Amino acid sequence: MAFELPDLPYDYDALEPYIDGRTMEIHYEKHHNAYLTKFKKAIEGTELEDQDLETILSKAGQHGPGVRNQGGGFYNHNIFWQCMSPSGGGKPTGDLAKAIDSSFGSFDEFKEQFTNAATGLFGSGFVWLVPQGNQLRIVSTQNQDNPIMDVVSEDGKPVMGLDVWEHAFYLKYQNRKPEYVEAWWNVVNWDGIAKRYEDAKG
Repeated sequence: MAFELPDLPYDYDALEPYIDGRTMEIHYEKHHNAYLTKFKKAIEGTELEDQDLETILSKAGQHGPGVRNQGGGFYNHNIFWQCMSPSGGGKPTGDLAKAIDSSFGSFDEFKEQFTNAATGLFGSGFVWLVPQGNQLRIVSTQNQDNPIMDVVSEDGKPVMGLDVWEHAFYLKYQNRKPEYVEAWWNVVNWDGIAKRYEDAKG
């Protein structure tokens, strides 16, 4: 497989004022690119070079920390960029909105639970929205783990993910992670997340 850095679907400063352009530039060009480079090095010369990313990560526990951490970082950021849009924010509609209401009682309750998971996650990691049958659940993972990995207790294919590593917000928000999480809701790409949800339902 040819693993490449995906193009960002918007300019670095397109998510201003909620996510600043300099953070986006560093996050994408330095952090995301480094995960990809180190992941490719970790699988170089092995049978993993011929497998797709999700297959590799589904057996992350068998491949060692280089594949798990760097491959996870590559995958997680691929999703994270897609979960944001300059025209994002507001609330979801359609089947995704119905699934959120069914799973959490209301969008406001879902937003509160997801926000609490993000602000309460100790250290670095991601918070995900993962389908489970006709329901949705919120899953938190440490570092660059994600729910498709065999090392995570609550598995599934995430349709939405929020990066709460400090490098995602520190230039603008410093230690004020709750402000970053609250601002992030203004750029959430519900159309893209709804498409991932439909694809996940198969």
